[in-house]
This record gives sequence, structure tokens and C-alpha cells, in this order.
Amino acid sequence: MLFRRLDPELPVPAYAHPGDAGADLHAARDVVLEPGEREVVPTGLAIALPDGFAAFVHPRSGLAAKLGVTLVNAPGTVDAGYRGEIMVTLINTDLRETVRLARGDRIAQLVIQKVERAAFHEVEELPGSARGSGGFGSTGGYAQRAHS
Repeated sequence: MLFRRLDPELPVPAYAHPGDAGADLHAARDVVLEPGEREVVPTGLAIALPDGFAAFVHPRSGLAAKLGVTLVNAPGTVDAGYRGEIMVTLINTDLRETVRLARGDRIAQLVIQKVERAAFHEVEELPGSARGSGGFGSTGGYAQRAHS
């Protein structure tokens, strides 16, 4: 994977453990997020993906669980043709606490995946399926709540 460090003092992208899917992305500056606040944070990193691949910016589970920090547009998509700096849109979902992140903190994960390009064909009707057109919540997966 070709990459360019736009900030030579930040670590290069790396996987924390063998078998990890996501490589760590770091904050290129200090960030203060008040409750409910979002901010676009630079990572000091640009990449050159080959055709047929995309990178997806995922939240870090530790930041979400411990501080309530996640990504507004998770996962963010980096297309193969993009050569600019990878930016991460963080949001503080905590209702009471301000979150302070320091330059160099790990703020997201970058997952590289092979992607297919579809050829779209318009039709009058779609073929049937077991699910059909059932949408949000149509398969359950939650306890039924009594209404008062």
C-alpha cells in the first residue's frame, strides 16, 4: 500500500495485532469535543489505493465504549482515485462530558477491501426473494415493548 506521511512526526499506519482488519489512524492535532459536538480531524496521511480497492474508515470500539466518541459517517469511504489527506469526522455522543484527544492519539481504523463495480440495469419489476420488500425492523431482533 503506497502512502504519504503529510506529518512526519505521526506514526505510519500499522495493525496493532496479528489478524487485525483495521490499521490505526492518528489525530494530526489536539481535539476538544464538547457533548454532542462533531469535528473533522486530519490524520496526516494520504494513500494511493489500486483500482478495484477502497479504504473504509471505521470507529475505534474503545473510544466509543469509554468516551462515547464515534464517527458521524461510519464507515467513511476512501475511493481508489482519492489522493488527499484522510480526514475523520468524530462526534462526542456523551451528553455530559467533554472529550479531549491529543495529537497522535489513535482515532479511527482504516480497513482496505477489494470492491466490485456493478453494472446497473433498470427493470420494470425485481425478482422475488424470501425477504421481499420488508424494511427496517421487519425481521424483529428486539424485545417487544408494551405501550402504556
